[in-house]
Amino acid sequence: QVQLVESGGGLVQAGGSLRLACAVSGRTFSNYRMGWFRQAPGKERDFVAVINRSGGSTSYADSVKGRFTISRDNVKNTVYLQMNNLKPEDTAVYYCAADRYGSGTTPGGVDYWGKGTLVTVSS
Repeated sequence: QVQLVESGGGLVQAGGSLRLACAVSGRTFSNYRMGWFRQAPGKERDFVAVINRSGGSTSYADSVKGRFTISRDNVKNTVYLQMNNLKPEDTAVYYCAADRYGSGTTPGGVDYWGKGTLVTVSS
């Protein structure tokens, strides 16, 4: 089993920044591609960003490119999501995800999920 615990969510004004963190325990962290997804009320869970096992390759949803940055620390077993220039449409519950064999970009391929952290962006 792999346990994922997110932190760093909160209320921020439009244009502000937040940094989410996801602490991972239970298995070898570096075996997993790590991602962030988000789910707004009444909507499906959507891909936000993914980082490969070494941290050398990343991919982002078009809606967050240039504003969000995903990174990982394979010593601290933690993945981060730096979110800048936040917009009201970024309001959602953000979920950390661990994907061993897939691309890390589709919810159906995720092996483990965190419980989520709420991000609210006010206009």
